[in-house]
Amino acid sequence: MDIDLEQIRAALERDAVWVVFVNVLLQQLGLPVPVLPTLLVAGSLAASPTHGAMMLAAAAVASVIADLLWYLGGRAFGYRVLAGLCRLSINPETCVTQTEVRFGRWGPWSLLVAKFVPGFSTVAPPIAGALRMPVAAFLAAAGVGAALWAGAALLGGWLLRDELQRALAAIADHAVLLLGAVLVGLGTWLGWKLWRRHRFARLAAIPHITAGELLDALASERPPLVLDLRGAAMIAESGPFAPAVAASLDTLLETVGDWPRDGAIVTFCACPQDATAVRAADVLRKAGYRAVRPLRGGHRALCEALQPGRVGRTEVVAP
Repeated sequence: MDIDLEQIRAALERDAVWVVFVNVLLQQLGLPVPVLPTLLVAGSLAASPTHGAMMLAAAAVASVIADLLWYLGGRAFGYRVLAGLCRLSINPETCVTQTEVRFGRWGPWSLLVAKFVPGFSTVAPPIAGALRMPVAAFLAAAGVGAALWAGAALLGGWLLRDELQRALAAIADHAVLLLGAVLVGLGTWLGWKLWRRHRFARLAAIPHITAGELLDALASERPPLVLDLRGAAMIAESGPFAPAVAASLDTLLETVGDWPRDGAIVTFCACPQDATAVRAADVLRKAGYRAVRPLRGGHRALCEALQPGRVGRTEVVAP
């Protein structure tokens, strides 16, 4: 399999700015296309500082356009956008929760490093929109973060230009072997992701409780302990559920404290497939708590079932 390296190099040198723009835009919109190799090769082929600056601008503008679209989606549709994104993920079990925790911990600064964290780049902008981050602050942070990310890759390509050119020549000589190695690597990665998804599906088979059943249980003489596994920023945005105790996977056992091992516990979150609630229920069951059930449908189901007023002796604040 022969590859005309000179033709490829000439095409990249001629159209590098547009190639970078389109590649970054598609990748940041969520398509599974690699972008780092493009930026590295483009940086290695920069004919001048002006040419490199044009490629940097193209990458940053493309990234900000994609981020703004996701931001507007999050602002308009809230966490439903995130649910859709995470359903497309091969491993959705920590998609929303980990991203929301990072955003809540770092605030707008998280957008400066989002591009460097796999999985965070696409999910951070709709989180910012759902949490009503000011547009000007979002665009500034997203622009600076995109410039740092793309600039680092382009600069790395330029600094390693000799090595990259030798690598491209080697690719031209051994294209079939390299393609086989890439396919094996992709197959291994995909298999690992699918195995994790299968493992989570088995966990998700745990018995659930419905929102109506939870409200009835809260009105009983022995109400369950309710653990709210939404992040702090999400709780602040959509409102608390008064009977619930805020919790996280990292401090779950400390939050439960001396609750009886046979006492009823309900976990809920605001993520696809009740993923974090399922994970928390699994952790608690393994710790010896026998009556743990995640809330089916999570926060959204609770909002639909909940009516303002009293549940038993506990004040309920509608989310």
